[in-house]
Order: sequence, then C-alpha cells, then structure tokens
Amino acid sequence: MIIAIASGKGGTGKTTVASSLAWAWPRPVTAVDLDVEEPNLHLFLRPEITGSETATIEVPVADESKCTYCRACAEICQFKAISVLGSVLLTFPEMCHGCGGCIAVCPEKALRAGARELGEVSWGRAEGRIDFFMGRLRVGEAMSPPLMRAVMAKLAGLTADRPADIIIDAPPGTSCPAINAVLPSDAIVLVTEPTPFGDHDFRLAHQAFNPLKKPMAVIINRAGLGDRSVYDYCRSEGLPILAEIPFDRRLAEAYSQGRVLAEALPDMRQVFTKLAAAIDAWAAAESDREVAVHA
Repeated sequence: MIIAIASGKGGTGKTTVASSLAWAWPRPVTAVDLDVEEPNLHLFLRPEITGSETATIEVPVADESKCTYCRACAEICQFKAISVLGSVLLTFPEMCHGCGGCIAVCPEKALRAGARELGEVSWGRAEGRIDFFMGRLRVGEAMSPPLMRAVMAKLAGLTADRPADIIIDAPPGTSCPAINAVLPSDAIVLVTEPTPFGDHDFRLAHQAFNPLKKPMAVIINRAGLGDRSVYDYCRSEGLPILAEIPFDRRLAEAYSQGRVLAEALPDMRQVFTKLAAAIDAWAAAESDREVAVHA
C-alpha cells in the first residue's frame, strides 16, 4: 500500500504527519521524501544514509557536421528545447524533458543522447526499521518530476526483496510536482488547518487531485484554531476526517527541535498509532470498494 501525504500549501504539518505516521506504522514501512525542492523529512526521522547517487535526465547533444537543418527535431519537441534557425541548430538543455523524440526522428543521426544533472537520490534507514529515500534537486534546476521518478525507481530496485508499505511526503501545492508525487499512491491523505488560507488551498488541492480518482481523506492540524469552513467542506464533499491534531504549544516546541511527535509526546503516540490504524482500515475499505465496483 502506498499512501501519499499531501497538502494545498506549505506549513500545514504535512511532514510532521508523515514522520510520525512512519514512526507509528504497525508494519514494515518505507518513508519517501518527494518534496525534492525542499526535502526535510530527514531532519525528523534522522536516517543513517547508506548510499547516494547523482540523477540525470537524457538531453540531446548535436553534431552539426551531420545536420541538414531539416527541422524534424524542432517540430517534434513540444517544449521548444531544440530549435533550427536557418543553418543554426540550437539546444536548450534546461527545457528538455528527456523524451528522446528528437534523437529518434533525426534522419541524419546528428543527435546523440547526453545527460543533464538533476540532483541527488539518497537512501538509508531510520530507527533501525524504517527504510528511507529522498531526492534533493540541484540548485538552479527547474524540473523536479524527473528526479522524483528517479527516487521511486531507486526505491523499487533496492526494496524489491523486502516488500513494505510506503508513506510519501509529497511537495505542497497543486502544481506538476505535487501531482507527480501522488500518482504512484493508492490513496491520498490531505493535511490542512482550519484557517482561511488553509481552507482555500485545501479546496484547491482536493479539486486538483480529484480527477486522479484516488481515495482521499483528511487530517486537520492545529484543530481549535480558526473556523469551521474546512469541516463544512469535508462534509459536503464526503471526505472522511481521520484525525485532528490540536493547536498546542508542546507540539510546536517538539517540532522546532526536530523531534517526531509520536516519539516525543505520549499522547501524540496514541493519536498517531490510532491514525495509522485508521488509515490502514480506510485504505483497505476503499480498495475493496473499488474492486467491487469493477467486479
């Protein structure tokens, strides 16, 4: 089972929830930080990093001595990463999405595959029992989805012999990185807060993820703050609220010290142990319902 922990905006407690869920999960689990632009799950789980590698994306490298400037490469590229101006062939590696189409259609074989560095994939183990994977985007790199896919590919390769549930700490928001992070998941848990900003961005996230047809549930952080608009929206959309985390100074202090709430505070340990069981039961029920619908 793959559970994505997502949110409509940063600062709602997504990583707080992901770290404590991984800590309290009742079965073997892998924690994955796909917020590759600003990864911070490792600051809480504090894994022992046992390996890392540079991730790259395929980009075209031109040999203009072979080029006839037929424009086949430029015409197939949807992202304008390669262009022909008269008798000049220009490539823009930063815009390339690595599909390889330009190389495939070149009749003169004037293009070959090169590589552009995306960032780093790291892996290790936390608490002696939680497999851990993360990506860190290269400074100045604009495209995070290819690095996120590299993280998941490395995870699949290294954990094939030890199946485990996966908890994904997704990037916040509703843009391409957020969508790519939740795509591999079986279910999405949205973390929000009962404030006007939290409610607004939570609704955007729900509406953005809804076309993916994945089960969604909600965790409300800082409960007791703000108003009831988040609760009203969940009720109107049929979104189950699996847990409420109180607006409590003790939690803020533990967070500021980089501590996992479920480990630091006994009452939070109970909350996240129950939450892990609730997510497990909810996701299993949704899976059974989906099977029944398509039977």
